[in-house]
Amino acid sequence: QMRLVESGGGLVQSGGSLRLSCAASGFILDYYSIGWFRQAPGKEREGVFVFNGNDGSSYYADSVKGRFAMSTDNVKNTVYLIMNSLKPEDTAVYYCAAKRISPADGSSWYDAYGYEYWGQGTQVTVSS
Repeated sequence: QMRLVESGGGLVQSGGSLRLSCAASGFILDYYSIGWFRQAPGKEREGVFVFNGNDGSSYYADSVKGRFAMSTDNVKNTVYLIMNSLKPEDTAVYYCAAKRISPADGSSWYDAYGYEYWGQGTQVTVSS
C-alpha cells in the first residue's frame, strides 16, 4: 500500500528554520516525482518544491528560491523540505505528494491535480 506520512511542522518565529520529513512506503522513488505543496487558509494549494526521482531534477516556486531546499534519503525512502529564513507568508498546511512519472502526464510539476498520492499534511506557522 502506498502511503506518505509527513512530520516536522510547528511554530517558528520569522527568520527561523524548520525541516519537514515525508516518509514514503510502497514507493520506489526512482519512478516518482515527489515533493511538497502548501495551502494557506482561503488560498489554493500551491506547489512548493518537487523532485523528479528519475532524472534528479528539481522544481520550486519563485517564492521559496534561495530559502527552501529538498533532499532525499533513498535508504530511508524519505524526502525532506529544509526551510530557512521563514516568513509569515510561509504559514500553511504543508502536504507531501507523489505521482508516477509517465510520458502521458500532461500536468506540470506545480499542478496539484496531477498527483495521485497525498499525505495528511503538517501545519507550519511562522510568527512575525
